[in-house]
Amino acid sequence: MSRLNVAELAPQVYKTFLLAEQAIRKGPLDATIRELVKIRASQMNKCLFCIDMHTHEALELGENLNRIIQLPAWRESQLYTGAEQAALAYAEAATKGPEEVTDEIWTAVTDAFKEDEAAFLVAQVAQINMWNRIAGTMHTEPPNRD
Repeated sequence: MSRLNVAELAPQVYKTFLLAEQAIRKGPLDATIRELVKIRASQMNKCLFCIDMHTHEALELGENLNRIIQLPAWRESQLYTGAEQAALAYAEAATKGPEEVTDEIWTAVTDAFKEDEAAFLVAQVAQINMWNRIAGTMHTEPPNRD
């Protein structure tokens, strides 16, 4: 059971978070990459609600189930593009901590993405980590999909 409902108890703050999410979705970052980094960061943060939500959203967008299954081991997989690999490396590093985003990781991002896309990648990774902190710490449960 969820500890509390942030959306109900802090509606103005929650609405602002949703507005930021909507702005990121309207940006130039590819939807597949957005969902992959959301799923991967959520896996690292052990946020069940977000793993469930973004896996289903990715599937609805046409993502291949095998790519989702292999996501925790993406470095060993042949299923991800160079841009996706750069985004996932950035997402993992930034989720661990700012000091983990090395020059090598950042160079891979700037080689794979236009400057505005890179900015939206940074925003997306920050945003999903924020959502993970809310849903994960409040023990928000995913919907029953049976």
